[in-house]
Amino acid sequence: MKILLVGDYDKKVVAHQAIPRAIELSAQSLAAEVEQVWMRTRDLDPAVMPDYDALWCVPFSPYEKPEAVIGAIRFTRENDIPFLGTCAGFQHAVIEYARNALGLESAASIEDDPATTMPVITALGCRLYDQSEAINIKRKSRAGNIYQSDRILEEYHCGFGVNSELMHIFDNSELKFSGYDDNGEPRLCEIPGHRFFIGTAFQPERSALKSSVHPLITAFLRAVLYRDL
Repeated sequence: MKILLVGDYDKKVVAHQAIPRAIELSAQSLAAEVEQVWMRTRDLDPAVMPDYDALWCVPFSPYEKPEAVIGAIRFTRENDIPFLGTCAGFQHAVIEYARNALGLESAASIEDDPATTMPVITALGCRLYDQSEAINIKRKSRAGNIYQSDRILEEYHCGFGVNSELMHIFDNSELKFSGYDDNGEPRLCEIPGHRFFIGTAFQPERSALKSSVHPLITAFLRAVLYRDL
């Protein structure tokens, strides 16, 4: 399988160090071979998306070219291509859905557009830098099925998240928030009817720093291998 990693690579970013290893560990657990292609956002053209089997939008924002990222996410969502977005990838998945599925063209992150009239992504009241936090998972969800648990502990390096005051715009939509912190802040989203479409505010890739196989990353790769999952 050929996985496109979209993000502005920086060797000093912990998540960027961890992601290739995390994919490698999960691929080994599935006895699968994975080709990883890293692409900077300024070089991304959504026209290349059919060349890849899956997309992972990686942490570290602001992206150099956020509109290209949003275009790539839209392609995976509309064409049933496996998508994983962690940290900044999660944020842009929410923006993409608000703009293109709900028709809210002004939806944005205050990191990219401080003057936006629809800040679906805002600064966290308490930034989560290099720390762990418990997340409560809805059992009857894709994430609940993957984790086989209703409470997990994950690691973060994040300063922005979904604006709780605008959560109502997603009511009755296909995008579901299936993981929350103990204060009820959204930390995980998914589209249940999609082959695999999950975004996380946390960074599951950091598990690779402990040489652990992460269930979410394994499920992402499994969705590429087996189309009926």
